[in-house]
Amino acid sequence: MSGALATTTRGTGPHAGQRLVTAGAPLDRARLALVMIHGRGGAPEDMVSLADHLALPDLAVLAPQAAGRSWWPDSFLAPLAANEPGLSSGLGVISNLLDDLAEQGFGPERVALVGFSQGACLAVEAAARLARPFRAVAALSGGLVGTGEAGGPPRADLYDRPAKSFVYEGRLADVPVLIGCHEQDPHIPLARVRESATVLDAMGAQIDTLVIPGAGHGIIAEEATWLRRHLNNEG
Repeated sequence: MSGALATTTRGTGPHAGQRLVTAGAPLDRARLALVMIHGRGGAPEDMVSLADHLALPDLAVLAPQAAGRSWWPDSFLAPLAANEPGLSSGLGVISNLLDDLAEQGFGPERVALVGFSQGACLAVEAAARLARPFRAVAALSGGLVGTGEAGGPPRADLYDRPAKSFVYEGRLADVPVLIGCHEQDPHIPLARVRESATVLDAMGAQIDTLVIPGAGHGIIAEEATWLRRHLNNEG
């Protein structure tokens, strides 16, 4: 095992060839790999800071950067076509990164996907579409993007966006998945959080839904505690 990856992302579309920031333990000495996906307007370093806060020094951290600091232009609630080619390009970056990790000896059981906000949506969508036995998946203020349009009028509980369909072919049997969101999040409606939890539960995932009281859009201590519990040696 060489213990090294490329310093840019692999794939096609706008997110190919962007920075891939690595931190934490070198791969040849790491117990697990943590793929961390930043939110709209953010940067890989934001996610590295979260990883540092976890205080688990035997984790390798890999944080890809989105072109223009955004994985797609519209809300994740928008019709899928409105967010292409960014969505497909971002999914490709994550899939290729996972393949590269597998070549380094890190199969999905040694990889956790973690994202915040737009990155949380990308992380959990990638997990559902790829359906691999990940160590853990954490969507910190996010939900599934979906696989198609369900039709019907815009819904108030989806922030005046139409419904999506969620058709995933694989299973996430016993994969721990956290979906966290503030009760009044300006970007992530609770209706989508609950729908995402239902879909992932049907795929066999072990779902924890954390609804944070009040308004807000950020990472809280309980989410970091969940991550530590599922990433430490006893997780």
